[in-house]
Amino acid sequence: MTITLDIKPEVQAELARQAAVQGRAIEAVAVALLEEAVHPIAALPTASADATGPGDGTGQALIDAFAEIRGLLTDEEIDRMFTRSPSTARPVDLS
Repeated sequence: MTITLDIKPEVQAELARQAAVQGRAIEAVAVALLEEAVHPIAALPTASADATGPGDGTGQALIDAFAEIRGLLTDEEIDRMFTRSPSTARPVDLS
């Protein structure tokens, strides 16, 4: 099915940014977002259904849950979010 959409320039710019980060065509990113929007959350597999047993320790269920949002942030944005601020409470030995 082909759909023609009129979108705001800022939405198009964000789609283009996400497409560039993911190395995909802008149309592919738009299709993925649309498909994600029409799938109810209840239809997604649960962590218990994916796990091989309690405490399997692989974290695969969590990885799978976040697979669709990978690539939405640049490496620089991730680095800023998870960079630890230097501690001022105790001295650091740099030798």
